[in-house]
Amino acid sequence: MWFQHDGAPAHFSGDVRNYLDVTFGQQRIGRGGPVRWPARSPDLSCLDFYFWGHMKLLVYDTPVDNAEELVARIAVAAGEIRNSPGVFQNVRMSMRRRYNLVALHFKYDQASRRFVEWDQNEIAVVPDFHKRILFSDEAHFWLNGYVNKQNCRIWSEANPQVYVETPLHPERLTVWCALWAGGIIGPYFFKNDEGHNISVNGYWYRAMITNFFIPELNNHDVQELWFQQDGTTCHTARATIDLLKDTFGERLISRFGPVNWPPRSCDLTPLDYFLWGYVKSLVYADKSQTLDHLEDNIRRVIADIRIQMLEKVIENWTSRLDYIRASRGSHMPEIIFKM
Repeated sequence: MWFQHDGAPAHFSGDVRNYLDVTFGQQRIGRGGPVRWPARSPDLSCLDFYFWGHMKLLVYDTPVDNAEELVARIAVAAGEIRNSPGVFQNVRMSMRRRYNLVALHFKYDQASRRFVEWDQNEIAVVPDFHKRILFSDEAHFWLNGYVNKQNCRIWSEANPQVYVETPLHPERLTVWCALWAGGIIGPYFFKNDEGHNISVNGYWYRAMITNFFIPELNNHDVQELWFQQDGTTCHTARATIDLLKDTFGERLISRFGPVNWPPRSCDLTPLDYFLWGYVKSLVYADKSQTLDHLEDNIRRVIADIRIQMLEKVIENWTSRLDYIRASRGSHMPEIIFKM
């Protein structure tokens, strides 16, 4: 049997540690123990993520009049939890999923930290290096102003009986842009040969690079620009990476590229933390009735973005690098962008 406790001062005293060493030997998980327990990890402790909350719901179901009644209710609640069918098996399964998720986040954090260290080393050699990165991304613009609610949840102890009605096939545009301190290339609207709006895949992405992006890039008086893209499947097909290497060589930041872009790093992508939100806040203020009108609005708003604003966006990017490095690769908990 192993023993685990967190790093609270009462758990960390010399007498406590000596007693636990005698009792459990090397089978102890905690601050200062043979196996270290990570600080601030209530999401990994079954007492924190399940037991105490569930017990308090049972104990405080009705008002408590005195301390004796409180003690009695705690004992009864503990018994109910202990005798609940399958409770310990479910908790063990939840812990296993949580440990796997933490391991996955650790992998992502390591990738973020490695990228940030690489980039800051480049900036130390070339102070304006961050101004030479061309960031790219796509976004959907729905005609009805729909916002993806995949990350929205309604929490309730009982079924809230809430229904959210959305069109089965809402009309939308898929838009691509590339942004750096010196300007914006785009917008580019993905359409098929008949002019119909489509979603992006590897074939249409490479067509955009060949027929739009590279010619537009050649129209700008820029040298030694780096190109960044995220790890979306259509971006990282072998044919796509080879096509980009033909233009940028080793100056490619991408999954499967010479410099790896860390997965799930929207907090490091200026188009995610600035451009798309900024454009949608203005585009949807004028309720477009047709996709053509929506497309015109998107073009107008992006064309009105000034170089001074983009320079501030990229300067903010370096602040984000500092934060992520200080947090050892963790994602930013809040936006620190300031205009």
